[in-house]
Amino acid sequence: MKYEYDIAVVGGGPSGIMAAIRASESGSKTVLIERNDSIGKKLLITGKGRCNITNSCDPEGFVKKFGACGQFLRNAFYAFSSDDLVGFFGKAGLEMKTERQGRVFPVTDKSSSVIEALKKSLDDKGVDVFYGSRVTAVKKDGDGFVVSLEGKKGMRAKIVIIATGGASYKATGSTGDGFRMAKELGHDIKPLRAELVPLVTEEEWVQDLQGLGLDNIRVIFSSGKKKIESPVGELMFTHFGVSGPLVLDLSGEVTAILEDGKDVELRIDLKPGLREEQLDSKLIHKFTAKGHSMMKNIMKDILPQRLIPVFLKIAGIPEGRMSNQVTKDERRAIIKLLKAMPLKIKRSLAVEEAMVTGGGVSIRDIDPRTMESKKVPGLYFAGEVMEGSAPSGGYNLQQAFSTGYLAGDKAAGCVR
Repeated sequence: MKYEYDIAVVGGGPSGIMAAIRASESGSKTVLIERNDSIGKKLLITGKGRCNITNSCDPEGFVKKFGACGQFLRNAFYAFSSDDLVGFFGKAGLEMKTERQGRVFPVTDKSSSVIEALKKSLDDKGVDVFYGSRVTAVKKDGDGFVVSLEGKKGMRAKIVIIATGGASYKATGSTGDGFRMAKELGHDIKPLRAELVPLVTEEEWVQDLQGLGLDNIRVIFSSGKKKIESPVGELMFTHFGVSGPLVLDLSGEVTAILEDGKDVELRIDLKPGLREEQLDSKLIHKFTAKGHSMMKNIMKDILPQRLIPVFLKIAGIPEGRMSNQVTKDERRAIIKLLKAMPLKIKRSLAVEEAMVTGGGVSIRDIDPRTMESKKVPGLYFAGEVMEGSAPSGGYNLQQAFSTGYLAGDKAAGCVR
């Protein structure tokens, strides 16, 4: 049977792009099928438009970040490491820089530069790219596949790589089509959930703090006897609740607890570097030195200006109260609140608004050495369409590039 292409890659995100590039440079006639009018729509908005492309840690560091799914991804991270990715972009004319916590960004600080470099690589490798083409079905046909396109003539390919992403940020084209295709081909789909997602609180006072960021704080989520504690970092208040790196990184665990019908409380340690007795000494000193100052002014040296009215209200202390009028019990209340400012988590935002989709095609159905399906020969998977996610910091994008590279490489090997 004659096929128009050796390899058809479905999805023009980072995993699909890398799969197409690697397959083509190995000599396979390759097509990349993208439903949008441009590749990398989701890449454009990552890292607040700067594109945190990867992390500087070694492959074992990536394995650990992916938890239970890390062992499955080990081959991919070693096949195409973060150093390999940085080198790839260097050859394409885009240098990278490393910032705190090992986060790697393009020196331009523009995600559009990453897209341009990837487009150049696709052109240089001779990959055919079909834009504005939504794949509606992938069906086995003899020893190959038929790929159906919405409103267009379909195509035949000897091998198909599904790299459609998850179900997050639907506006970028991640509508969950890959899950449907995989299921139709007999694969198990693990329940989808929001990962790296802001959380909604019951307290309405967060609206007064919308846009306020807190640095050098710690968050502790608790549900019954279970506690999830963050390192020191950043939190951001929104009009509906909380976001920021600390919240996003732990949101997957929190969402799982909420889905079990359990209550979750968040406590913010505003002064993680100080013990309660140290804070007590500090407050006594301030109250003594500025006994005729109002509390709203005293607290300026301790908290951000916008947080003070809300904080004092929760503590039950009038803003105009003079510091020399604060009782010992009130001072203790302030200390307790500084170390554990409470919020009750109501829910997370929907999976469509998450940065990453949890769940997806079961890794039990995929060969970790090749990314080929164990159920359908010639079918491969790459990127977020598979189950498994990591915290923010460039880890999830590296997973996409690494699994895309491995899938493209092994798929091309089957064509040769």
